[in-house]
Amino acid sequence: MSQQQQSRGEAQGATAGFLNTDWNPRDLPLGTTTRNVVLRTADGAATSGALYTAGSPDTVVCIMHPREFMACHYLIPDIVEAGYAAWTQAPRAVGNDMRLEHEFALHDVAAGMRFLRESGFKRIILLGNSGGSGLYALYAQQSGLAPEARIERTPGGRPTKLEALDMPAIDGMVFVAPHPGQGALLQTCIDPSVTDERDALSVDPTLDPFDPANGFVQPQPGVDAGTPRYHADFVTRYRAAQTARVARLDTIARDLIAARQGARERRKRDADHTDARLRRMAAHTPLMTVWRTDADLRCFDLTLDPSDRRFGSLWGSDPFTSNYGSAGFGRVCSPEAWLSTWSGLSSNALLSKTAPAIVQPTLLIEYTGDQACFPSVIADIYASLGTRQKSHRRVRGDHHGRALADGEVAGRYVAGRLLQDWLRETFPPMTRHAPI
Repeated sequence: MSQQQQSRGEAQGATAGFLNTDWNPRDLPLGTTTRNVVLRTADGAATSGALYTAGSPDTVVCIMHPREFMACHYLIPDIVEAGYAAWTQAPRAVGNDMRLEHEFALHDVAAGMRFLRESGFKRIILLGNSGGSGLYALYAQQSGLAPEARIERTPGGRPTKLEALDMPAIDGMVFVAPHPGQGALLQTCIDPSVTDERDALSVDPTLDPFDPANGFVQPQPGVDAGTPRYHADFVTRYRAAQTARVARLDTIARDLIAARQGARERRKRDADHTDARLRRMAAHTPLMTVWRTDADLRCFDLTLDPSDRRFGSLWGSDPFTSNYGSAGFGRVCSPEAWLSTWSGLSSNALLSKTAPAIVQPTLLIEYTGDQACFPSVIADIYASLGTRQKSHRRVRGDHHGRALADGEVAGRYVAGRLLQDWLRETFPPMTRHAPI
């Protein structure tokens, strides 16, 4: 381990939650410059990015998440140290997926890609980490299509304008702790025992994942948390009920959109319409509150899809707090955002739809203690990739690459070295003579 990596490792214990910020500028190689830019997308939104370079590399590795700020992502120092530029981009609405539609987020990505091509970079590698995997895989798929073959409308019915969007091609893909798309992720962790979407405490006891009668056991100190608890027939019923709940939420979303759109169309047909309620309906943008979205059985029964993970989810070890609390995936969103981002039935940003279109060289790094990206899911993603030039590496670590046990090297540093090796082998560094 280099002195640089060791210093980052000593600081690693300070990180928590979903932040990927365990380094500061002094961890970057000497001579690294940082350029911050603000870009305007083709559909008129603003997006920003940071470009890290040392020297004049001709290849850039991009990191982006559709709703999170990634300017201090832990792999940036490794990328620059290996002789490549690193580009991190912020979406148009950082920290807020209330109105996130992936089809419009592609306009953000495209703005970044155009900036990088115009800056002289000859090769662009996309690195999708966690939720960034669905966004970047969707970009890889759509950018590889003829403009007229791209998605015309969002799942909520809005024109995407992708047919007119300049979407520069990419040269390679990296997935780090990828989940199969935010909608696919939510479909496996949504609580299907909700009987009334208007009542966050409504429960069908026959589907309650936290009812001991269904096999739940709260682990106690000194007790093996991996003891089998959920029976196979319950798991089967549970998964089917999760799909059914997502379908019901899809119906709610489409009904809300149809009501607003219907009011708008009626007003257009009668320009002198004075119905105040109709005017309010046409102007109103409803929001959906989706309760209890942290109940993947695999988080509580470690014999299901076994791995090195601990009991609990990304949101914590107390399932009642994480499932019934205010924080959670897709908690508050517009109907359009639900269908585009969080529905495992309607979203286009699912790797089951996009991975076969990825034909560029691809590296997939799996963390063996991940509480969101399970081994069978990773295997499915890898098998579905369209490229023949692909590599799968497994590293001990949690979803954010932190160490699973005291004294271990954090998995993120092992992942950084694997990424460096793959980049150097697949895209040997070259010097770009044009200034940035």
